[in-house]
Amino acid sequence: MSVKIVHNNYGKSRVRLLKVARRGEWHELQETTVNIVFEGEFTEVYTVGDNSQVLPTDTMKNTIYSLASQTQEIEEIETFAMRLANHFLTNNPPVTRVIIEITEHGWTRMALGGQSHPHSFIKGSNEKRTAKVSVTREGTTIESGVEDLIVLKTTKSGFVGYIKDQYTTLPETTDRILATSIKANWNYNNSDAATGAAWRGVRQAIIETFAGHDSLSVQHTLYAMGKAVLEKFPDIAEISFSLPNIHYLPVDLSRLGLENGNQIFLPTDEPHGLIEARLSRQLPPALAGDKV
Repeated sequence: MSVKIVHNNYGKSRVRLLKVARRGEWHELQETTVNIVFEGEFTEVYTVGDNSQVLPTDTMKNTIYSLASQTQEIEEIETFAMRLANHFLTNNPPVTRVIIEITEHGWTRMALGGQSHPHSFIKGSNEKRTAKVSVTREGTTIESGVEDLIVLKTTKSGFVGYIKDQYTTLPETTDRILATSIKANWNYNNSDAATGAAWRGVRQAIIETFAGHDSLSVQHTLYAMGKAVLEKFPDIAEISFSLPNIHYLPVDLSRLGLENGNQIFLPTDEPHGLIEARLSRQLPPALAGDKV
């Protein structure tokens, strides 16, 4: 019987890195986790055990630390990912595609006596900045994102008018807590986009829209957030969201002879709904190829 390799890839995962940039007494730091994936012509590695075209994954790890040390400043994670990917692609002819994924873990500078401390930091929330760069010999694609951005508002959210069948027990409400852990990813129309400024602007647009939107559902708010980003940032081609419900359930105080005036809630995150969508601009019919 003949067996073929349908697809293969290999790489190094979860390479952790902390970089400190020192400018006199003023220090900056950046903590990241890096994943590397190679795709290419590696059939004989599998079929006959020929390792002559294989770059060891330990070398990939060493390359991350070496290239990070070659710049004195803190780089945008998309920029570092492109440097890594281009290095690997240039120096490894069997490789046809390099995918670099970087997650940045947040630290915030301490403020003492009303002033920013030059070299002391506090670990931030679980929020993460993400980047995914895919490089081939034909071109580059860049995806930026944010994960575990946990947001909550105590009003301006409701859920009514949904399907009710014999198994429905959920009561309608026009005033509820809305909370979610935002995961958003967006890609750019070109590889020259100013990714750092875009990331900060997109994050701000997302949280401003979440706070101000009169939400009729999680889906309704997801669309509003995506629309706000695409309207504000022409360099962004698409944006996708994954929004799990984080439930805060009203506690029944009636058995205690009390009324719950929408004040006392039980936090719970399992089970939870999961709302996902990808948004892009809708082209006018003439540009989309439709007859007019």
